[in-house]
Amino acid sequence: MEAVLSHLRGAIERGDYAIGDKLPSEAEMCRTLEVSRPVLREALRALQTMGLTVSRTGRGTFVVADAVEDPTFGDYSAGHLLEVRRHIEIPVAGYAAERRTPENLDRLTHLLDRMGRETDTTAWVAMDTVFHLAVAEAAQNPVFRRVIEEIRDALARQSAFLNELGGRREQSDREHRAIVEALIDGSAPDAVDAMTHHLDRVETTLTAIMRPGRTPNHDSPQAV
Repeated sequence: MEAVLSHLRGAIERGDYAIGDKLPSEAEMCRTLEVSRPVLREALRALQTMGLTVSRTGRGTFVVADAVEDPTFGDYSAGHLLEVRRHIEIPVAGYAAERRTPENLDRLTHLLDRMGRETDTTAWVAMDTVFHLAVAEAAQNPVFRRVIEEIRDALARQSAFLNELGGRREQSDREHRAIVEALIDGSAPDAVDAMTHHLDRVETTLTAIMRPGRTPNHDSPQAV
């Protein structure tokens, strides 16, 4: 899938397919690229997430941009999503370290164990969002959980995107474990640091996928 995505993205960025152009049919691209339709559709979904194309029912896939700006996950852009996550999830981790109950810790450690053993990517992504909800629940403030619930679908889409194109899964498991260890220790500073590191790595991976060769600017408004 990554090879197909790289080929199509390169063709768009070079101008082989200009803005407004319709991409060849799925059947034609499958024959030309010698890939299965599921693989091609994954690549097309990634192109759309990157904001390079749009799919119009019954008409096909059209190029709408020739450079990647800000990917969209469901109803929210990556930039907006990360900005909110930094303002919400980092302090939430600190509160969770101070207020977590034994039941909260049991649930989080159980989730970590299941995620470590899970072989199905879709199931892992679902548990990834549950993990972040569980941290919010450990903060003992229902408003925090409601906010994370609101962006849950976007988090899942982003997680799947990063795992598919950025190989984030094992790294995420380690980062999640560091967060839980800080909660177990009851250390708010360590929990804040662990969640900050986790979101930093999310941003770094997104930047590597969207704009190869560039590094994120953590002083920019998006990174606040």
